[in-house]
Amino acid sequence: MAVLVTGAAGFIGAHVAAALHARGDEVIGLDNLNDYYPPQLKRDRLAALAPDIRFVEADFADEATLAAAVAGMDIDRIVHLGAQAGVRYSLENPRAYARANLLGHLNVLELARERGVRHLAYASSSSVYGGNESLPFRVEDRVDHPVSLYAATKKADELMSESYAHLFRLPQTGLRFFTVYGPWGRPDMAPWLFTAAIIAGRPIKVFNQGRMQRDFTYIDDIVAGVLAALDRPPADDGATKPGGGTAPHAIYNLGNNRAEPLDRFIAVIEQACGRSAIRDLQPMQPGDVPATYADIGETTRDLGWKPATPLAEGLPRFVEWYGRYTSGVATA
Repeated sequence: MAVLVTGAAGFIGAHVAAALHARGDEVIGLDNLNDYYPPQLKRDRLAALAPDIRFVEADFADEATLAAAVAGMDIDRIVHLGAQAGVRYSLENPRAYARANLLGHLNVLELARERGVRHLAYASSSSVYGGNESLPFRVEDRVDHPVSLYAATKKADELMSESYAHLFRLPQTGLRFFTVYGPWGRPDMAPWLFTAAIIAGRPIKVFNQGRMQRDFTYIDDIVAGVLAALDRPPADDGATKPGGGTAPHAIYNLGNNRAEPLDRFIAVIEQACGRSAIRDLQPMQPGDVPATYADIGETTRDLGWKPATPLAEGLPRFVEWYGRYTSGVATA
């Protein structure tokens, strides 16, 4: 029996697929290789994975395509990491979010229900906390006021999952990721954008005049959290789960449990690059928030998970990988 990983050519998905294989799981990876950012990066991630997983190119937002892609495959667990990511892009192409994050999540829920999988772990986001001003963000906080469509779709995913857990007793775990970074990261995110600009001597856009804080979480820590969650499906015992329901559906924060000022983040990249950044101070962007900070008490209690990688270690690893990758020599 295999673990199906959606978004397997994506940043987090490729790392999770590799970790599952490394511990002995059979892995089926699924991705549509869309062009939200250059598909070559996705193909390069898959090349680094081959032949460790069985890969299927398919769009899970298309019901018939998804069914055909996994027909005849024995699947007993699903890690659903595929999604249309990015807060700012949701202002430009909102239908992409409705299709991938709403219809796509529903299709994966239906697949899980039809196959009777033992556990569905899926990606949510710290974006669901919106403009919450109480820090750190706790799973039990109200998240009824999203400030971006992306956030709204991720909250909707959590609600759909809660309904399927209630109606069909489908064990599920939602994971609210906090600003994930590391090797093979996305080119639309700050580590890549800032590193590329600093090395090239171009200005970096610093939003909200630099008055930002983020709970930056290293990819290896995120992967450890995903696997810990996958291995511990919530019990159908009527007890209240993190997230507030009594169905077999839990929600956890996966964050570094530390809100880092943007200036410190930039300073660590500057040191790793060996040169200073040229700062272009910008106003706050629509849909953005000034600070994120994860409370991980329930995650540690229930999953035995704690982050292990501080920013001062993780960012230089990314910068070193970026240098190798853009020179054409990075394979892992």
